Amino acid sequence: MSNEKKLPVAIQVYGLRDLLENTPENFKDVMQKVKDLGYDGVELAGLYGLEPAFVKKTLDEVGLVPLSAHVAFVEMMEDLDKVIADYSTIGVQYLVMPYMAEEYRPVNPEGFEKFLPMLNEVGEKIHKAGMTFLYHNHDFEFVKLPDGRWGYDAMFEAIPHDNLMPELDTCWCDVATGQAPEFIRKYTDRIPVVHLKDYIKKGDVKNMYKLIGIDSEDGGEEAGYFGLRPVGFGQMIWEPVLEAALDANTKWVVVEQDEHYEVDPLECARRSREYLKILGW
Repeated sequence: MSNEKKLPVAIQVYGLRDLLENTPENFKDVMQKVKDLGYDGVELAGLYGLEPAFVKKTLDEVGLVPLSAHVAFVEMMEDLDKVIADYSTIGVQYLVMPYMAEEYRPVNPEGFEKFLPMLNEVGEKIHKAGMTFLYHNHDFEFVKLPDGRWGYDAMFEAIPHDNLMPELDTCWCDVATGQAPEFIRKYTDRIPVVHLKDYIKKGDVKNMYKLIGIDSEDGGEEAGYFGLRPVGFGQMIWEPVLEAALDANTKWVVVEQDEHYEVDPLECARRSREYLKILGW
């Protein structure tokens, strides 16, 4: 992979939450460390009680682009005007829905049908405000509907492109389909951000979310292993994913690692960035 063609690399700040949640005063220091590791931008996941203007000023001073932010859908439904105002102040281009509640998932057709107009309404308002609404998947969107389509595709087909675009999480897409590069290419020109997330999965794992800190599903006895890893340290093969992102005219790739187990989060961030540098990114 040549050095000429590559995209800017950001990190999802959710992976660094342990350094920030109880100590928001560390924000500038942590952001400086992220910059020093070679990241170009950040995808925010909450503001830790900090004022939007302070977040913007800090990121400007450090030299990181706040390209996007994950915002819980409940928060958007409660006060979308405030969400838009806060993140406009910071200079965010993409507002991202990070997770879909169980009652709205494609496996539940009635809830899914009700959910799509809500998504469209939120996306339209975000678009009118000059930003773009993105949806960040897990694996549960990749179920086949009675008509043979993936639930994931049905969601984007039901909503105008301006109002909703994918932020493909490559790990979860790979877990569900083994076709992350194909899904990136399928959404050429409407997939501005791609999440780079690596993992190791062995055997039959019934409750992967429990293993990443979301204990909402009843998994019963575990017979396998699922764990997240820095990019390049798991079982994903990254060259085809990165080539697909270039071909699809993606604007940013974002490193995300939700859980780090016994390893320091910034050390994981360093490993991911160093691996991408080896590939010329």
